[in-house]
Amino acid sequence: MTTDSNGATLQDGDSVFLTKDLKVKGSSMGLKRGDVFKKIRVTDNPEEIECKQGRSTIVLKTCFVKKKK
Repeated sequence: MTTDSNGATLQDGDSVFLTKDLKVKGSSMGLKRGDVFKKIRVTDNPEEIECKQGRSTIVLKTCFVKKKK
């Protein structure tokens, strides 16, 4: 079961937002606190989710996201 930083259950298609500024490995792109990601995908690893940022797909740790209501 995949959960966010507050313990709310995450499912495919949910929207989440970042709770911390993050640097993206292998890229000059950075993610800001409060950025919203829609239509996430849950991976086999319960500590990671996949989401789209522009044209690229990124993997985020669930400890840095909160489910958007």
